[in-house]
Amino acid sequence: MMPPAALQGLRVLDLSRVLAGPMAAQILADLGADVIKIERPGRGDDSREWAPPMMVPAPQSPLDESVYFWTCNRGKRSATVDIASADGQALVARLAREADVIIENYKAGTLARYGLDYESLRAVNPRLVYCSITGFGQTGPYSDRAGYDTIIQALGGLMSITGDPDGAPGGGPRKSGLAVVDQMTALYSVIAVLAALQERQVSGQGQWVDMSLLDVQVAALTNIGMNYLASGKVPGRMGNRLGTVYPSDNFQCSDGELMLIVGNDMQFQRFCSVMGLTELASDPRFARNSDRLAHVAELEPLLRKAFAQKTVAECEALLSEAGVPAAPINNIEQVFDDPQVISRKLLREVRRPDGTVARTLASPIRMSRSPMLDDRPPPRLGGHTADVQEGWPPLT
Repeated sequence: MMPPAALQGLRVLDLSRVLAGPMAAQILADLGADVIKIERPGRGDDSREWAPPMMVPAPQSPLDESVYFWTCNRGKRSATVDIASADGQALVARLAREADVIIENYKAGTLARYGLDYESLRAVNPRLVYCSITGFGQTGPYSDRAGYDTIIQALGGLMSITGDPDGAPGGGPRKSGLAVVDQMTALYSVIAVLAALQERQVSGQGQWVDMSLLDVQVAALTNIGMNYLASGKVPGRMGNRLGTVYPSDNFQCSDGELMLIVGNDMQFQRFCSVMGLTELASDPRFARNSDRLAHVAELEPLLRKAFAQKTVAECEALLSEAGVPAAPINNIEQVFDDPQVISRKLLREVRRPDGTVARTLASPIRMSRSPMLDDRPPPRLGGHTADVQEGWPPLT
């Protein structure tokens, strides 16, 4: 008999849309929580309409087959509710009375107009952990602004350090290829919710978790932000090169590109040995990492010449054997064909209610005893509306 999932019995009411909030709720669902998603009648989560692409070429119900929606809503139930109506507000309040967690990402103050804010729902359920996710938080001069991931990447400094330097071909600020701020905010939100649930074990009381995309992005500046605070020097864009160690960059091989990071002096010695550059290992300009950083202009062309004479596979094999971190720069097709990705089962086959199968991303969480429930499809729009009319229905 399979053991219970880690969060079995936890009830989560998901009032969020698009990515950060839904992803946080999905992580809890993957861990076993019972998640009911509240959606607008007729349209649902905004991301249901973000298509193409679709999960299938010609879906009978397009709102149920958006790839974006499938990204962060698996394993939930869906109820369509008009929260602007008295009946809709009453229904959400009934569900909140039995919930452990609410996740919402409306603009600050919006849900108070409907009596669905933290203070209103705490009155019916003092044990409720209520997580609000906004662009800028519940306080401060920007609290009434809408915030999207790329806007926060710009405002929070990430775009200023992402991309090639000014003056280089294609130089200038660039957004990340993924909505990294939304995803980091989802992860921080899950951590905060689980911490609040743990604290509830002691106090018996829930609390309000105020999560801001901008707060998360500023915290995520980590060593780059700390370097500025310590030195007062504003960092710039360095492309794929790290500011702390060298060699660290992408290098063109004879048939593709490879990413390399030589993290210490011993690795540099081994790197030189396997790449046929033994004379560089004893060169006083390059002996220590600080020396290599000071003499990048002299070292870089020598490295690029060596890489250009070998294939990506040759370089990867040599460097792996020497214990030097390096990897090909894979496209997405190559990622899913990678033997390590296959071995770790990072692709799931999910069976829909009609029996058809869809390929989806798996949760990266692995637990030795508790199973992950990441093989369930997202809900059909409003598919559980009738079930929730009188309160929280049992899972079947």
